[in-house]
Amino acid sequence: MAVEMRLPVARKPLSESVGRDTKKHLVVPGDTITTDTGFMRGHGTYMGEEKLIASVAGSVERVNKLICVKALKTRYNGEVGDIVVGRITEVQQKRWKVETNSRLDSVLLLSSMNLPGGELRRRSAEDELAMRGFLQEGDLISAEVQAVFSDGAVSLHTRSLKYGKLGQGVLVQVSPSLVKRQKTHFHDLPCGASVILGNNGFIWIYPTPEHKEEDAGGFTANLEPVSLADREVISRLRNCIVSLVTQRMMLYDTSILYCYEASLPHQIKDLLKPEIMEEVVMETRQRLLEQEG
Repeated sequence: MAVEMRLPVARKPLSESVGRDTKKHLVVPGDTITTDTGFMRGHGTYMGEEKLIASVAGSVERVNKLICVKALKTRYNGEVGDIVVGRITEVQQKRWKVETNSRLDSVLLLSSMNLPGGELRRRSAEDELAMRGFLQEGDLISAEVQAVFSDGAVSLHTRSLKYGKLGQGVLVQVSPSLVKRQKTHFHDLPCGASVILGNNGFIWIYPTPEHKEEDAGGFTANLEPVSLADREVISRLRNCIVSLVTQRMMLYDTSILYCYEASLPHQIKDLLKPEIMEEVVMETRQRLLEQEG
């Protein structure tokens, strides 16, 4: 079996040829953001000696008179309406604990999900006994954030047929700050695979299902063998996402699709080589700049 050996090389700085909108005001803890006392203090900042000072490393964001610092690398901070992908870690009384890349485990209540077949009724003791039959430890789910508690913990719900248990696919974990907020985070890509871009940095890549109407309340996972062609598409998409994350590019349907198209001349395994990774992402960045005009 052929083994490829690589010697260590000096790490090059990320490309300077970035878009107009990516030239942000970056700060590190202790940097003075402004000395103007007319601004309000937001997340990631504090007041000291009549100056607004950064408490985390990240980019400065300003909304009218409110200034906050968005950390470049952080745990997921939930917001109502976010789409998340999570893993069941524990089955408790009338609830599941879900790992969603946040500081605390999220909660999915038995009353916050559809019953099999979409029945609308009060949850009974029989439903509570059958909880492990619905979802058990290790299952992956997609859900929406219903509420955020005062301690930062997140409450989820799956009251829609597009949410529920996930079947066969690949999970990629990235920094939540790299996932772009959009109206929809469920994308069927023309290459034959679909992605769920979780706001919490968990990205699920799976073969596009042929029949979407036959969902049984989001509990039945399709466990049929996945064809080789679909597996190759999923593997290529996974390596494309890893390439974009390495170059600190925002992840959304257009950037992933452009990166996939730019990677087609290369073999799937070669996409993890640093020089090919850089070349593919550079071509993706150029196409995105041309699209913006």
